[in-house]
Amino acid sequence: MTLAAGVIALAVGTYAFRWAGPALRSRVRFPERARQLLEIGAVVLLAALVAVTTLPFGTGHVGVALPAGVVAAGFLAWRRSPLLVVILAAAATTAVLRLIGMP
Repeated sequence: MTLAAGVIALAVGTYAFRWAGPALRSRVRFPERARQLLEIGAVVLLAALVAVTTLPFGTGHVGVALPAGVVAAGFLAWRRSPLLVVILAAAATTAVLRLIGMP
């Protein structure tokens, strides 16, 4: 019973947060400088998330194949390739480099 109450409470809270954005959009005004800082902060957090999840920093030996796949994906994303192409190219780059013997 406690689990069901927790799930319901989280669902109600999630929908309340989703509703609050559009409902309060016309009432809350951010200064332009704060808006710029929020945009920059979002980009920095996303870049940090990508770095932490794609490169195994704490495992000792990183190797060459995984960072090469990340670089290939980054290049294709910068060239505005479709997401499926970016993912497949990153996986293929990593797989080919590991197949030819690069760790």
